[in-house]
Amino acid sequence: MSVPIVQCPIEGNIRVPGSKSLTNRAVLCAAMARGRSVLTGVLDSEDTQVMVDAWKQLGLRIDWDRDRSELVLEGCGGQPPINQGSLFIANSGTSIRFLTAALAATEGKYLLDGVPRMRERPIGDLIRGWGADVVSQNPSNPECPPVLLHAHGLRGGASTVRGDVSSQFLSGMLMAAPYCQEDVHLAVEGALVSKPYVDMTLAVMERFGVQVLRQLGPKEAEHVYQIASGQSYQGIHYAIEPDASAASYFWAAAAITGGRVRVEGLGLDALQGDVAFVKVLEKMGSKVVFGQESNGEAWIEVSGRASHGIDIDMSDISDTVQTLAAVALFAQGPTRVRGVAHNRHKETDRIGDLVQEIRGLGAEAQEHDDGLTIYPRELRGCEIQTYRDHRMAMSFALVAMKVPDCLVLDPRCTEKTYPRYFEDLGRMIGSPPKYL
Repeated sequence: MSVPIVQCPIEGNIRVPGSKSLTNRAVLCAAMARGRSVLTGVLDSEDTQVMVDAWKQLGLRIDWDRDRSELVLEGCGGQPPINQGSLFIANSGTSIRFLTAALAATEGKYLLDGVPRMRERPIGDLIRGWGADVVSQNPSNPECPPVLLHAHGLRGGASTVRGDVSSQFLSGMLMAAPYCQEDVHLAVEGALVSKPYVDMTLAVMERFGVQVLRQLGPKEAEHVYQIASGQSYQGIHYAIEPDASAASYFWAAAAITGGRVRVEGLGLDALQGDVAFVKVLEKMGSKVVFGQESNGEAWIEVSGRASHGIDIDMSDISDTVQTLAAVALFAQGPTRVRGVAHNRHKETDRIGDLVQEIRGLGAEAQEHDDGLTIYPRELRGCEIQTYRDHRMAMSFALVAMKVPDCLVLDPRCTEKTYPRYFEDLGRMIGSPPKYL
């Protein structure tokens, strides 16, 4: 797919689809809840479809009005009507980790599997403790799916989880914790990556009626979470925010072209930590303005070029590393990204593969254990591999709009989280992309 070349600064307003992270958390809490939930602003994408389809397969009644982005779900009260099945999760890390933990708290037998890349994504830290009978069926990667779950409830009690692999492990355990037989005391070992995603999980849990006590542990930077047993989620009306990770590409488009883009529906008080990406652009020289319409709806606007590179820890907003890489290629001086070693275990190796594609464009990049350094150079057109990673495709499309003769391969991989991304980007540019 080729992206139209942008000759002048991009200007415009946009409302991106609902948050994938919030959608999948809200669907899980609503599914395990007592009573009916109505979710609005629901994202319709591959990652959310596999989550919804899994609960449908387990017998829950779910009505999804895609035109209105509204989902009505009758919760199961902690026990699905159908207590066995083989669930296909594609390449959705949130779905497989959240579902494995939640279903371990029920009674039943479940097999969870996905695409070949999913069989390389670790899940081992999630399947230990609390008496869960979860066994990997993957002889080549015994810490990875497929996983066979003989569910007979979770004991609960004191447990630990590593904080340096994926916040999805901790989020999955937290959302299952109210259904444990004993009070839960869950400690995080080591530094917690993507902490804003854990904060998001807690906010959704509390909105659905479960209380979590948070405190610092005896060791520096250790986090401890306590959840009393006997709680359950309650059906509610819940509005899902626009996706801040998706918004990052349009803010980046303004920063690359020296234009102005306002994203509607997101503000400083958003649950999603990725809104902090605008602060990264501000450090690089762009201007950031936060505002509110007369009806109370928030917006965030980025304008002006990101003129210079930076040295930054992105452990809290690691899903925007590729977006930053696209911006950094047009800035002056190197950009060093730190704190994202866990990005190697995403849809692709988001450090090694990112370095490879940057070099293919004629720039230079140095790979580090915890990130990378990007050295801008004169860029040349090339075929851009996306590795079936939606964020690679969306980020490098921003490069392609400034560098002639770039071809973004497998653009439809964006269906994982943003099916109409290229159409929305084309409207912002003023010319649609061409699918070859």
